[in-house]
Amino acid sequence: MTHISAFKARLFKQYLVQGQIIAYPTEAVYGLGCDPLNGDAVKQLLTLKQRPVEKGLILIASSFDQLSPYLNLNDSDHLQHMLSTWPGPTTWIVPAQHWVPTWLRGQHASLAVRVTNHPIAAALCKEFKGAIVSTSANISNKPPAKTPLAIKKQLGIDIPICSGDLSGLQSATPIYDLITGQQFR
Repeated sequence: MTHISAFKARLFKQYLVQGQIIAYPTEAVYGLGCDPLNGDAVKQLLTLKQRPVEKGLILIASSFDQLSPYLNLNDSDHLQHMLSTWPGPTTWIVPAQHWVPTWLRGQHASLAVRVTNHPIAAALCKEFKGAIVSTSANISNKPPAKTPLAIKKQLGIDIPICSGDLSGLQSATPIYDLITGQQFR
């Protein structure tokens, strides 16, 4: 599995701090990410993907502590169930705090979150000291990119790409509603 140097992690942290969109490997595909609390960056990302804001986005993190400020979860059984799957490739839809921006939640009162076990994605979150947006690197309704070249071909712009291996998951991470147990993907 590919890892990331401390220098490269600091460089990509600066891109995020500056409000740029970055691309990076995840469990199954390359992801696009940005600072989730930078509304301009998130809106740029949504425009680039041609993704409606109503759908909402996923946040990834290197630890639960990076996600907990966004979540409104009072049930310890649900929390323990979610934590038992992390770090790993399971995404959970969890009730969001009232302040979480609609550009992250979409039309929902919840937020999709994951503590990733991908070493590069986790290192980026750790260096950033917070969760980052994670959405597949593609135009909506097109196949997700699995290589840096595929990102450049499909998106047609030059964004910083943190190259590395995918974790080998054959399809996108499963998404479950934490409260109802319903699987969405």
